[in-house]
Amino acid sequence: MRYLKHVLILLLVLVLWGCAEPSYTKQNSAYIVLKTPTFKYADMGFIYENSDELKAEIYGSGQALMTLTVTKGSVCMSRLKCMSKITFNSQVLSSEYPPDTIEQIFRGKPVFGGANMVQKRNGFTQKLIKTDKYHIEYSVLNNQILFRDTINEILIKVIKQ
Repeated sequence: MRYLKHVLILLLVLVLWGCAEPSYTKQNSAYIVLKTPTFKYADMGFIYENSDELKAEIYGSGQALMTLTVTKGSVCMSRLKCMSKITFNSQVLSSEYPPDTIEQIFRGKPVFGGANMVQKRNGFTQKLIKTDKYHIEYSVLNNQILFRDTINEILIKVIKQ
C-alpha cells in the first residue's frame, strides 16, 4: 500500500511538471514589426528566450494579438498551426532561407551562417543577395534588429526597450 502511494505521488508530480510552462532566462519588452506577404503585425510586445526556445508576443490594447514560438524543430504561430522551420520559411518567409532564420533574427544573431557579416562597434550588418531569390539587408545595432528582404517583401524589426 505504501509503495502504491509513492508511485501515485510520483506520477502526479510528473504530470504536473510536464504541464508547466518553460522558464525563460531572458525577457525583453520590444516594439515588434512583422510584415510578410501573408500577414502584418506591428505593436509593443515581449520576447522571451532560453537556450531551447524563443517566444515573441505582440500585444494590442492589452490583448495578445500574435504569439510566435520557435523551438529546436518547429515554429508555432497563433494564427497558423505548428510546422517545421522549413515549412514555416516556405509558407511565411522564403524557401531560400536556412531553417533557423526566424530564430536567429529574434535572437539578434547572424543569419545564413554569418555570410557577408561586417562587424561594427555596436553590432553587425549583413547584406545578402541571390539574384531573383532574395535581397536582404540585416543589421543588429545597439538594441535594434532590422531584417529587410526587398524581393520577398519581408520586414522584421525589433527595437528592444
